[in-house]
Amino acid sequence: MNGEGNLSRREFLSLAGASGLYVFFRIEDLLAQEPARLGGRPGYPTDFNAYLRIGEDGRTTCLVGKVELGQGAMTSLAQLLAEELDVPFGSVDMVMGDTDLCPWDMGTFGSLSIRQFGPVLRSAAAEARAVLLQLGAERLQVPPDRLQVKDGVISKLGDPGTHITYAQLVQGRRIERHLEKVPVKPPKEFRVVGRAAARKDALEKVTGRARYAADIGLPGTLHARIVRPPAHGATLKDADTDRVANVPGATVIRDGDLIAVLHECPDLADRALALVKAQFDRPAPAVDDATIFGHLLKNAPAAQTLGESGNLEEGEKSAAAVFDRTYLNSYVAHTPMETHSALARIENGKVTVWASTQTPFGIKAQVAQALGFPPEKVRIITPYVGGGFGGKSASRQAIEAARLARITGRPVQVVFDRAEEFFYDTFRPAAVVKIRSGLTSAGKIAFWDFKVLCAGEREAKHFYDIPNQRTVSAGGWQGGQPTGLHPFAVGPWRAPSVNTNTFARESQIDIMAAKAGSDPLQFRLSHVSDPRMVRVLKAAAEAFRWTPKPAPSGRGFGVACATYLGTYVATFAEVAVDRATGRVRVSRVVCAQDMGLVVNPDGARQQTEGAIAMGLGYALTEEVRFRGGEVLTRNFDTYEVPRFSWLPTIETVLIENPDTPASGCGEPPIVCMGAVVANAIHDATGARLFQLPMTPARIKAALRT
Repeated sequence: MNGEGNLSRREFLSLAGASGLYVFFRIEDLLAQEPARLGGRPGYPTDFNAYLRIGEDGRTTCLVGKVELGQGAMTSLAQLLAEELDVPFGSVDMVMGDTDLCPWDMGTFGSLSIRQFGPVLRSAAAEARAVLLQLGAERLQVPPDRLQVKDGVISKLGDPGTHITYAQLVQGRRIERHLEKVPVKPPKEFRVVGRAAARKDALEKVTGRARYAADIGLPGTLHARIVRPPAHGATLKDADTDRVANVPGATVIRDGDLIAVLHECPDLADRALALVKAQFDRPAPAVDDATIFGHLLKNAPAAQTLGESGNLEEGEKSAAAVFDRTYLNSYVAHTPMETHSALARIENGKVTVWASTQTPFGIKAQVAQALGFPPEKVRIITPYVGGGFGGKSASRQAIEAARLARITGRPVQVVFDRAEEFFYDTFRPAAVVKIRSGLTSAGKIAFWDFKVLCAGEREAKHFYDIPNQRTVSAGGWQGGQPTGLHPFAVGPWRAPSVNTNTFARESQIDIMAAKAGSDPLQFRLSHVSDPRMVRVLKAAAEAFRWTPKPAPSGRGFGVACATYLGTYVATFAEVAVDRATGRVRVSRVVCAQDMGLVVNPDGARQQTEGAIAMGLGYALTEEVRFRGGEVLTRNFDTYEVPRFSWLPTIETVLIENPDTPASGCGEPPIVCMGAVVANAIHDATGARLFQLPMTPARIKAALRT
């Protein structure tokens, strides 16, 4: 699965003497034929063989185009397959993100592994189980309704000695028979899903045996270091590479816009790069991290209405108090511990690239285009990926490695250093949210006018009961490249759009609750009728041991709630603010989630804890400094991420709702963190923060007002 791991190739065989109209082929043959069957268009295959293979040893291989980013998909997807196929969870081996072996997938992002792909995998496994049951009935000469399946063994009811295993039926080959409209199991029959499962990747990771793209080594590999511009928009004037000859064994490659030095030793490649003298023309900076918000307000595209009801003018007339507020978000980096890495090798006219990526099939198309190779001559293998958070869909490093491998005729590895990782990141965009809202004299929300600029529209529409309301959005994170609005590339960042929109919405709700003299939890409950939202709010409040009191109460308590693509989340936090330094200590967080069916409760808790820890960063410290296209933030000495010493006590409440389809939990827990910390700071001090991150300097400034 990792590195150069490959499934063993098996010769074509037929099942001699077996009954039924079915033939077996190599799994490789099936996958090679699948694009043609789909008419050349990408999409999930309808043949269950694309997703699973039962070996002669009784083990089941699950093949998926998703990748393991640390989010636990390797484990939860194995649970889904084991459940529907009726095989032991421990007998499932995962092969992920290999474009030669796995079925097409658009990428691992958006909490789609379970929410969107999960039903596809379940259906495939359910159909395979039904087919195997038919074949077992024919082999045993027992009607299917007199058989049972457990742990990959088909046996006669009341006569366990009459049995046959999946492995005996299949003998390691592809199953040709298919059935239509096979139902998946109802939740009441689950034995694997909904229960904690040990992570498939745990042993390799805790023992250090796990391999990432930068760990893959091939004989004769050259390590590439590439001449980079000092700023986005800069163009190369000249590059003097003569002194590279002073490093024995170093090679210089020039290929259009690509200038690289290569060496068999990475440290000597670094030394050679330092000897290159490159000159660039760079545009004058038009904007920086202090002036970006005015730039966005002036240049944002025309807004589109996302939702509207009632009459804003009439609503404002009925308001006894009106609140006009502007909320700001700075650019935020993804900062995965593993930087973008790739190793490329070309053999026999085919390129293989081991890459740290969230989108192996997307990279396959880009590498094919860059090299002029037909797609079938490009293979992407995705080892473990050391974090992505939406930032590993770009594929510069893979394309560079492939281009250099073609030129040199040797394997080439490109591994970004931390400065390159920051420079080529697709940041969460800086954004502005303007909200105008009002309260009646009875303390009810009279109207709501929400406008988000440049963050994106996802979950911009609220879920509160407000009679007169409008939501509009202009610009967003889609596209991934500079558009004139941004001086560098922007893109999705864990729960794209929703962190920004939730911070603004839940801060505004708290402002109105304080004006109404209402407890912030009770104020929300009085404006929410959705039973799932009511349930998560009450569950989190109970676990937090919330006692009603209007803010600011001096306790440092905060509440925020949100939805994210079908998941409902409510978060409560307790903070302490050091007024002298402006530092915030988040001591306790309770997060309740209703994500429908929970596949792996332990995995869901791990995701929640990780998201809350990561959310402390965008809430309190993470901010990209820049001047025009020059990214000034280049390492962790100038970009402060959360530390273990920051971690609060975290309690996760998972709402039981197995009859609702799973909606994912990799991203929802993070979306409330900016808002809940801002609301808790206000409760502690009476100061309201309107810009993320809420740095010590901004907190001290708010305390002075």
